[in-house]
Amino acid sequence: MPALARAVDAAPPPVTTAAPASIVIGFVGGFVAHDNLRHGPVQLAQRIRRTVPRDTYVHVFENRHRKQAHLAIIRLLDTDHDGILSAEEKARARIVLFGHSWGAAAAVALARELRREGVPVLLTVQVDSIAKAWQNDAVIPDNVAAAVNFYQPHGVLHGRPQITAADPEKTQVLGNYRMDYKKDPIECPEATWFSRVFTPGHMQSECDPHVWSQIEGMVRQRVVSSEMLPSTPTVVSVAAHPQD
Repeated sequence: MPALARAVDAAPPPVTTAAPASIVIGFVGGFVAHDNLRHGPVQLAQRIRRTVPRDTYVHVFENRHRKQAHLAIIRLLDTDHDGILSAEEKARARIVLFGHSWGAAAAVALARELRREGVPVLLTVQVDSIAKAWQNDAVIPDNVAAAVNFYQPHGVLHGRPQITAADPEKTQVLGNYRMDYKKDPIECPEATWFSRVFTPGHMQSECDPHVWSQIEGMVRQRVVSSEMLPSTPTVVSVAAHPQD
């Protein structure tokens, strides 16, 4: 892999006595490396790092390394280093999770694991979400304040068309947005020939600049201001069709 196609890897969670202002974690799909800059989640993380407060933790993981992401979150929140998250430490959590393909399903799975520990999540973002056999990426757990789903319906690999909230009174589903790349194709100059031939729609969902720009705006909205409430509504203006 050429050096320019790799991102500068973020440092592991530091041992500190203060939790980061926010924690932003992304997951790549398939067997993609977490630092491969040819892929949407990695590019998004790079842009976010440049525009959010310096004490924001931003990192991308392979979808198969969800356990590492989970441990990173616990370590960041456990500011007294006693191995147990207190109610106060949990209350300070400001977490955003996003991903593409298997990575999108991993984001929902991680949110569900955090729910079992009583840790809230500000936002989950799924882009052409594809769940593994044992995963449920359709129902968003009630520790998540807001969730949004982008999908395209064509080809062998296509995303989940609808997500719902386990408890609509606690989780706001911002929308299930359909992208039709047969109608409005996107150029992906760095995509592999295999993706171009066999999974063109899935490929385009990952390199669609308009979708990822909208996601960047949603993430920044929730992490830039420490006083913003999780329930603040977000307007999504993508070139996609909201599912009825």
